Amino acid sequence: MGVRAAEPAEAAERRRSDAAEISPADDLAPGRARTVLVFVAAVLVLAAAVVAGTCIGSVAIGPGAIANVVEYHLRLTSARPGTGTDAIVWLVRVPRVLLGVVVGAGLAMCGASLQAVVRNPIADPYLLGISSGASVGATLVITLGVLSSLGVYALSAAAFVGALSAAAIVLVLSRSQGSLSPMRIILAGTAIGYACSAISSLLIFKDPRAEAAQTLLFWLLGSLAGATWGNLWLATVVVVAGGVVLWAMGRHLNALQAGEDTAAALGVDVNKLRRRLLVVTTLMAAAMVAVSGAIGFVGLLLPHAARFLAGSDHRRLIPLSAVLGGAFLVLVDIGARTLASPEEIPIGVITALLGTPFFLWALRHAGRRGRGGV
Repeated sequence: MGVRAAEPAEAAERRRSDAAEISPADDLAPGRARTVLVFVAAVLVLAAAVVAGTCIGSVAIGPGAIANVVEYHLRLTSARPGTGTDAIVWLVRVPRVLLGVVVGAGLAMCGASLQAVVRNPIADPYLLGISSGASVGATLVITLGVLSSLGVYALSAAAFVGALSAAAIVLVLSRSQGSLSPMRIILAGTAIGYACSAISSLLIFKDPRAEAAQTLLFWLLGSLAGATWGNLWLATVVVVAGGVVLWAMGRHLNALQAGEDTAAALGVDVNKLRRRLLVVTTLMAAAMVAVSGAIGFVGLLLPHAARFLAGSDHRRLIPLSAVLGGAFLVLVDIGARTLASPEEIPIGVITALLGTPFFLWALRHAGRRGRGGV
């Protein structure tokens, strides 16, 4: 009798141990060799995008001249580049391209994590009303001159504070009996987003200057035009630190994506994990929207592309999403700078035009294959 009673318990323990090691869709995940090849290919595409983004512009600059500038500033050569070339490459294009990599990677990682946190395939980094909260902060600077003492950093600082404030309100409203409900998170984020948008619209409506509305609209649609070494380093530190945390939590994200009951059976404190992940993704998204505006669709689209290529295991999904997101945003920024030259198209316009049909194709493709993903 004792032996028979012990066997089911041991079997259940083995099942829990095995489940902790796999993602909910590991039976559909590509093999390790294919995953490595996909990742290497993605890195090569990212490298090519970085080179192209630095070379292409209103003034074409060859890779050799760019390498000379970079080597000079890294103290690898004493050959001083021309003043004009040096200014264009080092002060404008390199920070802009690298900021595109950082923001694209950060948005994709946040999107991949939040889709598991709320178990919703259309979740993105702005789920908590972050972009709308940032718009209120930016509008206060543009229309009322709030934080004007900070000079060129006023807009970014106000957007960061506005984004965090909106997210904090959403998290407070989302608590139900001491826990965070995914449905309440989505609903509260939607409500706060609409409220913040209304406040921004009212402030713009009361401002008689037409250029104020134009400036805010361009910022809301996203742009890397304001990239500097200063805001690049700040965004990089936040995104890299947050990305490491999300990758380290990959196994827990796998369990969370499988369902709260499954995660709890594996010993995961679901509420505590969800709260930590929301805090990390909020800080990352707030930092990114503060330096680039609200660039939509990257955090929604790229995680699904990475999931299609490498499966649902977040230990693979997070890094691949980062590489694909960085490459995608750099390539989109090239189009934003050149398609209507000398004018610049807001990045958000291009990401929406490119992302919508691809996302609908992925949705239909996943449905045909019976995959519960996209």
